Amino acid sequence: MHDSSSIENTDSEINLIADESRPRGGRANEIRNVLQEEIESGNLQPGTTLDERALAARFNVSRTPVREALQQLAARELVRIAPRQGVTVSRLTISQVRSIMESLGELEALCAKLAARRVDDVLRKALDKAIESCQDAAVHGGHAEYSMANTYFHETIYSGSRNPYLAELIRNARRQIQRYRVRDFQTKIQISKSLKEHQQVARAIQEGDESLAAHAMLLHVPSGSSGFSEFLARMPVSFFESDAADH
Repeated sequence: MHDSSSIENTDSEINLIADESRPRGGRANEIRNVLQEEIESGNLQPGTTLDERALAARFNVSRTPVREALQQLAARELVRIAPRQGVTVSRLTISQVRSIMESLGELEALCAKLAARRVDDVLRKALDKAIESCQDAAVHGGHAEYSMANTYFHETIYSGSRNPYLAELIRNARRQIQRYRVRDFQTKIQISKSLKEHQQVARAIQEGDESLAAHAMLLHVPSGSSGFSEFLARMPVSFFESDAADH
């Protein structure tokens, strides 16, 4: 007779073998996608150590596809692999974060400007709906609900710009910086400020005022001196790499 522990061990081995029989690249890609989403969303914070053995156990695979997934993430500069130091979620320097957010602010402003230039009744109604969603989330929801409404509002403007290339540039920049923005919308004051700025941007676009739309959006993104300083004040020092690493 076999004892229960032997049967459980055998079942575990069979499951692992069956899982490993899948195309290795496919399994590594799946693991990479999960970890990438967790890094970009901030669930895995900058500087977090990633242990191969623990990840292999979590995904019920050998360490080989985990190692391949981590190498793919390193190629995308989302993790850092250092000899004898292991693997950590990549940290950006303050200068890098500022550069990304400055670029993002300008791109978002251009998007709002184009949306104002090309505004029609369809976009006006879409913006009204997006603002209503933000208002509802501000009154009845919390951080998660307002974050979703915020994304919906910005995506409405991306669509309204009718420039998919520009929209994708913005989405890529947002993915790079999102792990540093997990403390946005944590208070009612932050949410109220964001909502007011959304209303100003939407109104300018609906009126077809290109200059005002771009200016309002530029003020909305914390890339200026005061806005960026407030943004940094909410961030743990441990999230940032030393600026010396830039040189």
